Amino acid sequence: MENLYWHNAFVEALRLELSAYREDLEFQENFPLTLEPLRIDCVIIKKAKDLVITKNIGEIFKSVNIIEYKSPGDYVSVQDFYKVYGYACLYANLERVFLEDMTLSFIESRAPRSLLKHLSENRKYTVAEKSPGIYTVSGDIMAIQLIDSRKLSMEDNLWLRCLSNTLDTRAMERVSRASEEQGKDARLSAYMDILVRANHQIVEELKDMKRAPSLEEIFAGTGLIERAEAKAKAEAEEWFKEWVKTEGKAWAKAQFLTQEAERKALEIAQKMISMGYPLEDIIAATELDKKQVKALYPQKKGSKK
Repeated sequence: MENLYWHNAFVEALRLELSAYREDLEFQENFPLTLEPLRIDCVIIKKAKDLVITKNIGEIFKSVNIIEYKSPGDYVSVQDFYKVYGYACLYANLERVFLEDMTLSFIESRAPRSLLKHLSENRKYTVAEKSPGIYTVSGDIMAIQLIDSRKLSMEDNLWLRCLSNTLDTRAMERVSRASEEQGKDARLSAYMDILVRANHQIVEELKDMKRAPSLEEIFAGTGLIERAEAKAKAEAEEWFKEWVKTEGKAWAKAQFLTQEAERKALEIAQKMISMGYPLEDIIAATELDKKQVKALYPQKKGSKK
């Protein structure tokens, strides 16, 4: 199975979910905590501290908001929680931010039961599912939430809900219509690219359905079709060059030998026919098939070929 990188698509999904606040929020992707490769998936910063966000996934947001995302099939473990919590503390120290002005959000596509149980029983935090798929955790200096993207509603959280490798045709059509509504200036390329590659069978079904638009229409303006075609062409050309170097010559030689052997077999069959050998003996001697040998016999006048 193709190894897909979901994180760029995830950040685009976050932007789309919070598009009503696009002028008020600053997104910092893969934020480097140190000179070493130590990074946070996404940091969302309020440009104005008194900004109130009513979008369900951003209701807990404060000045600085740390987001940890797990791709489909992965999950937030207890160890992951403490790792990201440590990143948040390091960020606060490096950026001179108070922990009480920060929040932590963990997003995955499964129920975070083990982590919620740990936080409730071991840390004595209070856990509540304030809306389908969104669990708030209180009792820490930082506001914390865990989000099960599978339980989010299509109406409120289309982009995160559909960031999945198990979409059906209805969901894919819904995303395609919503992407058209976003306009050509929307940052959708990484998001649409990951959905197409992760749900290629559904895309093919849409392509074959008479009521569905073509792929070109579905993804018009994203540049996805053009890039995919260019990538496929480049990969095919590279494969052919490598094949010529490694196997091409041997294949050509084998083809030549096969054709030469067949030519000689036909010559022998022709001579055996002229010498009156039975058809079965000619086939056995030359290993030609019956049709090939019969085609060598002289045609009688008036007979059909």
